[in-house]
Amino acid sequence: MKQFLLPLVVLTLGLSVLPGRSQVEYVDPTIGGVSLFLVPTRPTVHLPNRLVRVYPLRQDQLDDQIKSFPLTIISHRLGELFSIMPGASGTPAAWDQEVTTPYYYSVRFPEAMIQTEFTPAERCGYFRFQFPSHQAAVVLANRLPGNWTAGEGGMVSGEENFKGMKAYVYGVFDAPMKVKTEARGDKTRLTVSAEKKVLEFRYGISFISVAQAKLNLEREIPAWGFEKIKDQARKIWNQRLGQIQVTGGTEAQRRVFYTALYRCSERMINISEDGRYYSGYDHRVHEDSRPFYVDNWLWDTFRALEPLQTILDPQMQADKIQSYVRMYEQSGWMPSFAVLWGNYACMNGNHAAIWFADAWFKGVRDFDVRTAYAGVKKNSLEGTKLPWRSGPKCALDDFYNTNGYFPSLKPGERETEPMVDDFEKRQPVAVTQENSYDDWAIAQLAGPAGQPQDRELFLKRAQFYKNVFRVDKGLAWPKSADGNWIEPLNPKLDGGPGYRNYYDENNGWTYTWNAPHDYEGLFDLMGGKKKALVNLDQFFREPLGIKRNLFYVDGANSTAMVGQFSMGNEPSLPIPYLFNRLGAPWKTQQRVRTLLEAFFTDKYSGIPGDEDGGGLSAFVVFSMMGFYPVTPGLPVYDVGSPVFEKSVITLTNGKTFSIIAKGASRQNQYVQSLRLNGKPLNQVWFRHADIMNGGTLELIMGDTPNRSLGAEPSTYPPASLASDPAAFWP
Repeated sequence: MKQFLLPLVVLTLGLSVLPGRSQVEYVDPTIGGVSLFLVPTRPTVHLPNRLVRVYPLRQDQLDDQIKSFPLTIISHRLGELFSIMPGASGTPAAWDQEVTTPYYYSVRFPEAMIQTEFTPAERCGYFRFQFPSHQAAVVLANRLPGNWTAGEGGMVSGEENFKGMKAYVYGVFDAPMKVKTEARGDKTRLTVSAEKKVLEFRYGISFISVAQAKLNLEREIPAWGFEKIKDQARKIWNQRLGQIQVTGGTEAQRRVFYTALYRCSERMINISEDGRYYSGYDHRVHEDSRPFYVDNWLWDTFRALEPLQTILDPQMQADKIQSYVRMYEQSGWMPSFAVLWGNYACMNGNHAAIWFADAWFKGVRDFDVRTAYAGVKKNSLEGTKLPWRSGPKCALDDFYNTNGYFPSLKPGERETEPMVDDFEKRQPVAVTQENSYDDWAIAQLAGPAGQPQDRELFLKRAQFYKNVFRVDKGLAWPKSADGNWIEPLNPKLDGGPGYRNYYDENNGWTYTWNAPHDYEGLFDLMGGKKKALVNLDQFFREPLGIKRNLFYVDGANSTAMVGQFSMGNEPSLPIPYLFNRLGAPWKTQQRVRTLLEAFFTDKYSGIPGDEDGGGLSAFVVFSMMGFYPVTPGLPVYDVGSPVFEKSVITLTNGKTFSIIAKGASRQNQYVQSLRLNGKPLNQVWFRHADIMNGGTLELIMGDTPNRSLGAEPSTYPPASLASDPAAFWP
């Protein structure tokens, strides 16, 4: 069935970037495994966008003990399901000799001299344990009130309750075994022992039943043979990673690139099982031949990850969007963070609208656009915009709909709305800006959805971001319900703990640039493009105004600071490319190269913020190739500065798109000239259609800025409220 297959077009890929070297060999899952402030990455072993995802449970890559291994995870960064640990005690153990790849993991526990190996299938996993003697023991555990059952032939099964639903496992050991069940703490432990030096365990996971977990195992890993499953997983990863083949750059840059591309395949995941799926949105099992995807954090992913996946796998994008449509039909609201158990009300915004519009105007049409539109429209007009909340609107939403901005509390004023989260606060500037962009996207979808009469309403709402721009300060600024600007306020520090009183994870300087759907309008508010260019330069130069250690006490989400720019948080991602819209593309080229080199390395600390399952990694993939989707919803890309001499994208329609950057090097970071399919370009942007039609973007690189390229206003990328996405597709 098609939902269980990767695109056939990539089956011939996996060619080496260097002779004898395959793409997967450049992936280092430990990159980003140590974070200075936020959540580190995990060396996750899984197949691309598939259900079973496994990593060692520990604090970070420097933690000297592993607690256990999950049999899979609930969601990216939201917990694990079941666990397994070698040794009769099942307690944390020191580790060494770790091998990490996307398709295979190995580690040794030196005190007991036990080696543990793992390799994945789609809904299944395979462990192999080697013991120093013929006395093998492992401990399986799950949360109470979950249970375990052991049977003949090495069979075990279990279930675990979480977030109002259940997960099921069915597994088999390759030897006769003795078992002991006990409750300890909040866990049920099943100790399995056998007289065997090498003990293997293969298992299936289901969200439907134990019987379905057994079927999953029988289909995906029907027989013993660890190396066979490992080889299959390796081939699948080379197929996925081989869709982009790069030439040039340094060894470290290739590791950074392919590790980032690997991180871009962790989510969403297909949870369909033999044409059925359990939905946490209505708590029913549904029959559907089309795959059902979950686990997306749209606030983080709509900006770069979803546009990247739209290029690499348009059909998967359509299936993911249709999954969102079904979630809306089942729950009554269009989700934002669509995780396994339902909508995880997190962050802010109605960003499904931007994702849907971006996909639609890039030719992804295999989803119910009318129902998709109905869902995002309902969220906009009838739902609450409060951060970390979902459901019907409240009094603050009525104020927003009437006055065109989310009202801010004055310093010392007590909260009046009981729905406001105590920690996340109102975030009124961020809420106003993010929903303005969302409403612009809804306006674009109105025509395709057969509701053209709605377009003007949502275009009007798309301008609400202007109501929180303070012209005399030149910054995005909170405004109280009586229409006055909040004073006193330090927009670098928000005015209180964290950046959540008025902004969200970033300060007022960053949010000043948060109008991707109408940069032209934003520049006008600043006093024109010349003044905007001065402001943008200053943005990267403006000092923190406080000791760095004190800044990070409350502003830990704003990491990797360059002036007021935060490389470690997603709203910042398009900002370095804005020089393209201000007549100075060479500054974009220089900034992007500097940021990549400074903050994205092949070390444990090589990711500057919360990676968010591809949120930052997609920026790396795009930017190292040399282009970026500055405004999702518009099917165009800005040119940056390619790191590699050649990048070739193989598309699922059988065509290829190549970016050739002649002379690219650390010194040669400036674009001297461009040609698209042999025709000269005096602009630093191109269309999505240019990619999908196949062809070549050729750049000549040099060590000196070309200040005339893309300097004329007539050559700027589209950046106004009036920009029509349909004009650029096909």
